Amino acid sequence: MRCKSILIGTSVLAVAISSPVAAQDAADEAATEASGADISAEPAASNAILVTGSRIRRADIEGVGPTTVVGVEEMENTGIVNVETLLQRLPANAGFAGNQTSAYWTGNGYGTAQVNLRGLGIKRTLVLLNGRRLVAGGTGANSSPDLNMIPVNMLARTEVLKDGASAVYGADAMAGVVNMITRTDFEGIRVGGRYGITEQGDGADASIDVLAGWRTDTAGIMVAANYQNTDPVSMFSRAPCSLAETTPGSLSCVNSSSTIGGRAVLPNGQQINFNQVLGGDGDFYEPYDPAKHNYNSALTLNAVSPIERWSIGVFGDVELGDAAEAFGEFLYTKRKSNQIATPGTLRNLAIPASFPSNPTGEDLVVIRRRLAEAGPRQFFQDSETWQATGGLRGDLSNAWHWEAAVSWGKNTAIDGSTNVANLERVGNAIDPATCGSNGIPCADFLGFGDLTPEVLDYILFTSRDRGGNELVSATLDLTGDLFTLPAGAVSFATGIAYREEKGWRDPDPLTVAGIANTNQQDPISGKSKAKEAYLELSVPVFSGAAFAEALTVNGALRVSDYDLFGTDWNYKLGADWEVFDGLRFRTTYGTGFRIPNVPELFGGVSEGNLTTTDPCSNYSTSGNATLIANCQATGVPAGYVQLGNTILTTVGGNPDLQPESSTTWTIGAVVQPRNQIPGLSLTVDWFEIDIEDAIRAIPGSTKLAVCYASPNLSSEFCDDFKRSTLTGEVTELSAQPINTGLEKMSGLDVGMLYNRSIGSFDVSLNLNVTWLNEYTVYPFEGGAPIQFDGFIGGGNGGYPEWRGYGTLTIENGPIGATWSTQWIGSATDFNASPGDIGYSTPDVFYHNLQVRFDVNDRTSFRLGVDNLFDRDAPYIQSFTDANTDTMTYDLMGRRFYVGFQTGF
Repeated sequence: MRCKSILIGTSVLAVAISSPVAAQDAADEAATEASGADISAEPAASNAILVTGSRIRRADIEGVGPTTVVGVEEMENTGIVNVETLLQRLPANAGFAGNQTSAYWTGNGYGTAQVNLRGLGIKRTLVLLNGRRLVAGGTGANSSPDLNMIPVNMLARTEVLKDGASAVYGADAMAGVVNMITRTDFEGIRVGGRYGITEQGDGADASIDVLAGWRTDTAGIMVAANYQNTDPVSMFSRAPCSLAETTPGSLSCVNSSSTIGGRAVLPNGQQINFNQVLGGDGDFYEPYDPAKHNYNSALTLNAVSPIERWSIGVFGDVELGDAAEAFGEFLYTKRKSNQIATPGTLRNLAIPASFPSNPTGEDLVVIRRRLAEAGPRQFFQDSETWQATGGLRGDLSNAWHWEAAVSWGKNTAIDGSTNVANLERVGNAIDPATCGSNGIPCADFLGFGDLTPEVLDYILFTSRDRGGNELVSATLDLTGDLFTLPAGAVSFATGIAYREEKGWRDPDPLTVAGIANTNQQDPISGKSKAKEAYLELSVPVFSGAAFAEALTVNGALRVSDYDLFGTDWNYKLGADWEVFDGLRFRTTYGTGFRIPNVPELFGGVSEGNLTTTDPCSNYSTSGNATLIANCQATGVPAGYVQLGNTILTTVGGNPDLQPESSTTWTIGAVVQPRNQIPGLSLTVDWFEIDIEDAIRAIPGSTKLAVCYASPNLSSEFCDDFKRSTLTGEVTELSAQPINTGLEKMSGLDVGMLYNRSIGSFDVSLNLNVTWLNEYTVYPFEGGAPIQFDGFIGGGNGGYPEWRGYGTLTIENGPIGATWSTQWIGSATDFNASPGDIGYSTPDVFYHNLQVRFDVNDRTSFRLGVDNLFDRDAPYIQSFTDANTDTMTYDLMGRRFYVGFQTGF
């Protein structure tokens, strides 16, 4: 594999295209423009800046590794108003990150926006602000910061390092680093606003932001504030029902087998369903028919959930003499978000033949009964996040630069749901010995409309959960030049750090007791402490030699001591070879280490109905001998069809988890033919990542698919679920995190950046492409590998082999236009069979257009259209929601927006 990687990486150098981070030599204006970075945004001496991927201050950002820089101008030209959208359009983002427009919310983040570099998991992407960690955001014991806690108007640029960086930054940087860098040079007051709406007239999105800055010769302060309010988009308007291929070659609505009348099973195994007509015969029942009785969940779900968010950031600095300054940073975010959900479902209610409302004359068990009389549940979250940093920095007499900083961050939240059933009271209401006296009404669950307001008031309540996260960190860093060699100065960075992270979640007492008809949860509480020290060196070997205009080798070493798991060492080695002006090669090799976070270790076990595909549905007609034999062996009756699209799944923490470790290798090149084609930059970077003892929660659909594909049910996953002996359906399924055997990933990042003037027009073309060569998960030692590359769905998110993103900007005086395109390559459903509808997806392109008009130097207006050609999301058989993979595709359709910006 290693030889093949080198061969592929070197063979494409001449033709590859990438979005490079161009050299930022102050003497080379063209290269600075190509980078998209704003040097003045970072205070430094002698043109040196602190760049993502290295703690050493330098003037050249190229040699630190495969880094993408997105400047504030590019964000404005594409109509992006939050960091979430910016990062999730990049082709290096894959899998599931969680965002506002993802209708599939199964954790407790809800409106929390995160990034998932390489698709290796949000927990393996380190998010920084000005090189420092941020507190996790969400509704309790979360693993990643909320990207949208950063007011985007205060950013100078966002740097995305697509390379492992544990030796430089510590744990959690296995897949890469996202470093958001604020500007410090702004003076004056700037106000901006934006309003958007979909073509169907829903999903209105309004935001307003204010940026103010004041500076004197010795001090400065900047204040940024942002407000955003988003209206919901109904899922029914985008996907009127859940579709499945119940008969070969055609799709039909399947919907949920939790019916509003109540689906019950008689002693002989026959399934019946009770009255579903409001005001109808309360004693009516008939044989259960999925096509007739199942519930359409799309009626009470959102494709986009409403969010209201306030964010503010304050940054200041003041000189303390000639060689030092004090600085401070403060962030505050308040978020309110809401989601509607289907009416709650009661399960396995034993109703004796003698119960007055039982018209069958037989003992029966109500398998599922949806509480439609109460209406949909309303989930709500109210989250607040604070982060404060203070410190000192300065220069020593030998030009060394030092910085000492202390950060504290805290996130607290309340979330809950209306119309949650108290199972203890449900039991009382169907127990002849208790109901009808002492204020306990008797409930009739056999037929829609039979639940009286008195019964609903008695059995339903509003749950409220509380949780949060806390971060305390202290750092001391020193960087400078040790001595000078013939080829240049030997630079270094060194430092020590202390970090303490806490997470907790206290569910509603009735939820903890297991008598609330919601996802049962236990309290979460845990913390970890880390003490670290690092050293980084950059050594110039050659300079001005033949075929070696410059050759620099660099290395980093970090030792980390964790209170829960002991001591670990990580290192990184790299080389940057500038063959001649305009051609350079670079390579890095490093190790990484990540301890399980608080929710992975201590997360309370909970249960929820997750969208899951049962491979035994219609198994007898599949023609797959192994599948047929395995389904029969587990007691699935011939002709069995999965009754709904969800399965009760156990999720939560695993206290037996152990740390995971990684190795990362990259090799790449940068081509800038400044004399032949000024303004053109080409790069290519091959990457390989191996993660041992990888911590992963395997989705239920994937576990079932792997189990039933294994000979004689030999997979360990076959122990993670149970089936009903009455109906054959899966009744219990576990998807808790485990230490898998190994994860292997490799691929190629390519792209192009071209800036030039054509007559009176300024043209900028920026293209990014990522090819995923391999992503394989070995679930346990000796287990059959699970291939992720080229696949999509099943709760995993999307891993198409090809992803791309490009922007074309044309400007002429006060008028400018930007066309951006996101490419999501074709993929195969994780759990579908060849020939099934939805087995494979087409290439999907989302096109966006924005036109800008500058009234003067301070005032401008913008008009834009996203998803210009109204591209629908493709059908995915093992969909999450809305018949597609909502983690990957757009549900909103064509939408329009208008924006303005003015200054004083």
